Amino acid sequence: MVDELWPLDGARQVDDELERFYAFPEQLERPWVRVNFVSSLDGAVTVKGSSRGLSAPVDQRVLGLIRDLSDVVLVGVGTALIEGYRGIKRTEVRAERRERHGLSEIPPIALVTAHASVPLDSPLLTDTVVPPIVLTTEAAPAQRRAELADAGADVVVTGDAEVDLRVALDALAERGLRRIGCEGGPRLFGSLIDQDLVDELCLTLSPVLASGDASRIAVGSGVETPRSMRLDSVLHAESLLLLRYARMRG
Repeated sequence: MVDELWPLDGARQVDDELERFYAFPEQLERPWVRVNFVSSLDGAVTVKGSSRGLSAPVDQRVLGLIRDLSDVVLVGVGTALIEGYRGIKRTEVRAERRERHGLSEIPPIALVTAHASVPLDSPLLTDTVVPPIVLTTEAAPAQRRAELADAGADVVVTGDAEVDLRVALDALAERGLRRIGCEGGPRLFGSLIDQDLVDELCLTLSPVLASGDASRIAVGSGVETPRSMRLDSVLHAESLLLLRYARMRG
């Protein structure tokens, strides 16, 4: 379906329509991974090293909604640090929406980092209501893992030298976190594709041409057979296209 949600009669109508478009499946019995990215028309995932140059208020509104509907926000530590992540804040709208959907008041952020490389003074630790989950490995320095735990993080060892994403997703599910909103970066997305762990891709096409040497939205080892996806919805607003694809599984 193709719909234009702006302009509508009011902000509440927009929010209601967006919730319908981005609702997770009911009664999940396994982790459901929804990946959200913004890209330029020519495939750049960043402008001058950050996605901010591609984003717009409409896209940010959808990003916030996807966070509101997720049990947990999954992100690679490099992306989190480059983009200046901090703990997700409580708002009245977020609290009301999440209560209505039976979710906790604020979703935690789960950081994928093989070496537990989260600075102890990061806002992810110092400016958050809900402590982050650090998905790391045995190879990460034991002292750093202990320091992160002392700083309040939920540190989870999910592999030997590399984060085993299946183990990581299972660890989140064990914590009741099955609705997973993944915000990248490209290497994490590529690894999820390689292991066939992506259930949905929400892709915003920003109406700009960026050129340059920016990465594509997914960087991985590659798959022998590309993963087939089904276009579930298309929204357009202010020359942006907001696409939602679902994985076609046999």
